[in-house]
Amino acid sequence: MNALKATGLFASLLAIVFSNPALSVAEPAPPLPMAQGKGFTQEGIGKIDAYFAEQIATNQTPGAVLAVAKNGKLVIYKSYGYLDKASNKPMTKDAIFNLASMTKVMAAVGGLTFYEEGKLPLNAPISNWFPQFKDTKVGQVDADGKLTVVPAKNPITVQDLMRHTNGLTYGARGNTPVHKLFPPASATAAMDYTGDQFIDKLAGTPLLYEPGTVWDYGFGIDVLGLIEEKIAGKPLGSVLQERVWSKVGMPDTTFQVADKDRARLAQPLPLDPLTGKPQKLSILTDKVKFDCGGSCAFSTAGDYVRFGQMLLNGGSLDGKRVLGPQTVAFMTSNHLNKDIKNMVGGTEPGRVGYGFGLGVAVRMERGLSAINGNVGDYTWNGANGTIFWVDPKEQLVVVMMSVAPGEIRKVHREKVNALVYGALEK
Repeated sequence: MNALKATGLFASLLAIVFSNPALSVAEPAPPLPMAQGKGFTQEGIGKIDAYFAEQIATNQTPGAVLAVAKNGKLVIYKSYGYLDKASNKPMTKDAIFNLASMTKVMAAVGGLTFYEEGKLPLNAPISNWFPQFKDTKVGQVDADGKLTVVPAKNPITVQDLMRHTNGLTYGARGNTPVHKLFPPASATAAMDYTGDQFIDKLAGTPLLYEPGTVWDYGFGIDVLGLIEEKIAGKPLGSVLQERVWSKVGMPDTTFQVADKDRARLAQPLPLDPLTGKPQKLSILTDKVKFDCGGSCAFSTAGDYVRFGQMLLNGGSLDGKRVLGPQTVAFMTSNHLNKDIKNMVGGTEPGRVGYGFGLGVAVRMERGLSAINGNVGDYTWNGANGTIFWVDPKEQLVVVMMSVAPGEIRKVHREKVNALVYGALEK
């Protein structure tokens, strides 16, 4: 395709997204002071717009909201496509998305507010709050596939929960006999168990790894959230509302979307773009039995870009402090020492070269990863298509909200990253 034809195609696609009267909607107030496009080339922003137009027109995603802040100002804040493609409902900037694992970053920040009060030491064993974990066992599988258990040598600590070195794996992440004993993932566990039942289930299941020895993705932040509940004597949603969301200014962030706001819930495409199979997100309709810190929160791009800006600012925003600057620096430093097996890169190609802090992956190498960035950037994404990263060197916060579960979300992450860095002026 020559450049002229490509230009014509993108113009047509952009017309679908931006010029269709059916997609004209009222705009909410911007979540941060605006500096439209400042620090980005107009050509680069045009490529971002064209990318989303093409993805929407070819049913790779129903729609998206992109919020990019640089130097404390919102430079890109746009909605694209459809909130609900099946009903031709346009995407709005105040659309509400299930955050999936981007919930974990907020739950980790909530935990660190207790850490700063001396109520949640990182080296404390979690059995201090849940005695069920005093006799933790580690699963071992022999050459014949037979499972045996041995006593854990180390207790699971609070730090192990935050940095995913606890052995409490997600059942859906493997096929070993140990994986098969665990619930599949955070949201499904929260639909099946109350908080107390969930703790009993995990405490009675052998760990996949000895605590403190291997980075492996799993239920650590869910357990952290329940410890926060135990310390505060209230649900995690109330804890985070009091300690994080109200201070940052995140009015649409919650574990329970109010009936009046459910019309703003973004919906997935009826069919997975890669497999063609029907897809749905149970978390959008089914009730959970506890506020799972690993996956169950909902938010908007506007709320979450404020949360990211708070972290970039060193723990405060608009004169309200959530964490101290040194705590944020501690949180966003690598916590995987040389004796811990680092399997962060196994989650997706874009994580090669990353270590892990407290709730976030932290870039240790400028290269290696398939995703652009700088040493010290930190990030975590959501399995249902949401993207978040902070790049302190560029003074950059990026939030992309979409509903694109399945493997295509990893494709979107790499492409959105390339587009954003490609659009920077220098």
